[in-house]
Amino acid sequence: MTLSTPQSNLPDDAASKISRPSSTDQKILWDMEERFWTSGSDNARATTAKDAIMIFPYPPGILQGDQIWHGLKRRTGWRFVAMAERRTTQCGDIVILSYRASAEKPDLPIYEALCASTYLNDVGGWLRTSHQQTPVD
Repeated sequence: MTLSTPQSNLPDDAASKISRPSSTDQKILWDMEERFWTSGSDNARATTAKDAIMIFPYPPGILQGDQIWHGLKRRTGWRFVAMAERRTTQCGDIVILSYRASAEKPDLPIYEALCASTYLNDVGGWLRTSHQQTPVD
């Protein structure tokens, strides 16, 4: 059984609220995302909401709040990240970044992943509310 709502009862068309962030906001957000990878857990924590959710390849898996920072201490140290296939979308005060990451650490093979981060514009400043990584084989 398929349920449908008559078009006349729908609020504003949600699709019309989707846009792209300004070029200034895009620059700010992509810079924040690069520093998330390369500037260590203290920087990442300062730009992330208190109860954010992050999903990393198992282990550590799904982390929320303070769990994130215990897991990231062991996973920091990326000396370089390249972000290709960048996409951005915005709905109100929320922006989603998606990209393909190639990151490297000393003495390890290059890590490749498809990633997405969600940011909230909270009183004029951006905070990461979620981040996810899916390894690319």
